[in-house]
Amino acid sequence: MTVPHLERIEHDGQLLALILRRHFREEGTHFFTPDDFAQQLGYMRLPTGRIIEPHLHNTASRTVVYTQEVLVILRGRLRVDFYSPARVYRESRVLFPFDVILLVSGGHGFEVLEAIEMLEIKQGPYLGAADITRFEATDPALIKVRGEIA
Repeated sequence: MTVPHLERIEHDGQLLALILRRHFREEGTHFFTPDDFAQQLGYMRLPTGRIIEPHLHNTASRTVVYTQEVLVILRGRLRVDFYSPARVYRESRVLFPFDVILLVSGGHGFEVLEAIEMLEIKQGPYLGAADITRFEATDPALIKVRGEIA
């Protein structure tokens, strides 16, 4: 299903990221992630007076084997570089104010193109150095060129 203003970044059939562009304005409640994702991404546009029933979230054990993170750009421009799980550069996208990205799998890097303010949301607890593996960009020249035109 194609959703306007929702970009799917994929490599070899594996979803690397979802980008919800600031132009998305559909009425109702929309979730863009499957139920089995460790991080859920949804959007709501509801009219005045709409009631969301009071509710509690039940205690439930979950196993998180891969950290997924959400970035919400509040101000500025951010280039996101996507890498395959094998650390090979795939492509880039530029995010603008009110764009939202869910980083699902693979690797990623960033360059601030215009001073930013953003929110980052991810699962915890944070494990420090055990939580991430840093690696060198595979082709900085290609990244720079593609990032400027993304």
